[in-house]
Amino acid sequence: MSRHDPQSMHEDDAPIGETVSRLVDEGKAYARAELDVARAKLDVKMVRIKAVAALGGIALLLVIGAFVALAMTAVLALASLLGPLGGGLAATLLIAGLAGLFAFLAYKRWSKGDE
Repeated sequence: MSRHDPQSMHEDDAPIGETVSRLVDEGKAYARAELDVARAKLDVKMVRIKAVAALGGIALLLVIGAFVALAMTAVLALASLLGPLGGGLAATLLIAGLAGLFAFLAYKRWSKGDE
């Protein structure tokens, strides 16, 4: 019997149920492999994100420290003109005014996105 004989092809074929079952199993294995690849890529990205977040957090803390030093410098400079209490109050009002200005600008920019 030749290999291309229709009779021999039917004898070599597995039942349709087995074929479908095998295809389902192979599909599941493929999906698991793709999921594992996606998880591995995500793990690599998370390591990078953690490093960037840590460095960004340190930078933010240093900027806050620098801003506090600037605020104290303003208090001391104004204290020589207005006295300790006046210098502290004037510096506080100046910094609060700047914070309000930046908050207002942020609000305006945010509300532009609604248009």
